Amino acid sequence: MVSVAGLTAVLGGCGVGGPDEVTLTLVAADYGDSSGNGSEEYWDGLVERYEADHPGVTVDVRVHAWTDVDREVKEMVDAGDPPDLAQIGAYADYADQDLLYQAGDLLSIPVQADFADQFALAGQVHGVQYGMPFAASTRLLFYNESLFQDAGLTPPTTWEELATAAGELKAGGVKYPFALPLGAEEAQAETMQWLLSGGAGYVDTNGSYAIDSPENVETITWLRDELVGEGLTGPVAPGKLNRADAFEAFANGEVGMLNGHPSLMKMAAAKDVEFGMVPMPGVEGASEAIMGVADWMMAFKERGHRDQIGEFLNFVYSERNVLDFSRRYDLLPVTDSASEIMTAAKEDADLRPFLDELPLSELYPVSRTSWATVSAEVKTEIGTAVAPGGNPAAVLEQLQSTALRAESR
Repeated sequence: MVSVAGLTAVLGGCGVGGPDEVTLTLVAADYGDSSGNGSEEYWDGLVERYEADHPGVTVDVRVHAWTDVDREVKEMVDAGDPPDLAQIGAYADYADQDLLYQAGDLLSIPVQADFADQFALAGQVHGVQYGMPFAASTRLLFYNESLFQDAGLTPPTTWEELATAAGELKAGGVKYPFALPLGAEEAQAETMQWLLSGGAGYVDTNGSYAIDSPENVETITWLRDELVGEGLTGPVAPGKLNRADAFEAFANGEVGMLNGHPSLMKMAAAKDVEFGMVPMPGVEGASEAIMGVADWMMAFKERGHRDQIGEFLNFVYSERNVLDFSRRYDLLPVTDSASEIMTAAKEDADLRPFLDELPLSELYPVSRTSWATVSAEVKTEIGTAVAPGGNPAAVLEQLQSTALRAESR
């Protein structure tokens, strides 16, 4: 159970027991890498401590896998029964519908000011912050050191070197020379990593969608022809391969290379897989653009409870709790105070390469109300672009059209 109310408590209004008792509902994503390390464990401890000091307030947390959590929240909102709080991947569409509290209506000034500038800015719609960053990560290229040594390889710095290394690994019988997870779980992240390394991205330098740019077409075409077409991405089609499955395969020693975030370090180390990490290769050298990801907390106005929500969130974003969550799941903190502590702490030395990247990283265009729609379509369509016989230009043009239609609503 995650709270005293339990996961089976009915979502809604005031809690049972009296008019002064309030139940806050929170739908959250699962960051765990095993049944014993699910996010329920984190929320259980946090909620127990909070409720002990806040009699009359019960916090009911429901944790869902990343493949389901955004949909679960959308279904609740569409049914007119949103949770008090949601910790998911996108917030802007709900803010645009005037469903959310402003961050300034909930958080103390010190807590709000502690958010790293890039996240605070990314959480704004029309200059007002609604999205509160909850967790962050950047990406590096992970490689299996034992497999590389056996094949006499050095870490790649360019796409050509990456493809050559993948070919050598395939010749040596490696199951996934390069794991390319473009399945429904997190295809938008893998795609953005590659688009950035190709010199472009989802948006151009003016912030306008440019998904079908010539650079992006070249990037996806290269993936189709030089990796997938050459049989270098393993037995599962990229469009069917989810990030979690790719990470598990890496931890099992079956993957030569893949793009990974910090939690992969713990998974690999737990199974004694020796690995190295280098910046994402680009066309002519290490990619100059770095992808960063932030997940978001948001508070819905439907039930009221502004004061109770604010008190709870100020507790959630305390230094202790931000550090606990970041260290528990090998993620990067979203506050300056926690980042400074982790950067200096010996126990967090393994995260330094990711922490060093974070200030310079580029985020999804999450402040756009269209992003949730675009991200969802990337998840379903981008895998077809790299499949044998796929048409990268047509798929990217379709995604661009979707983005422009969503922008005009």
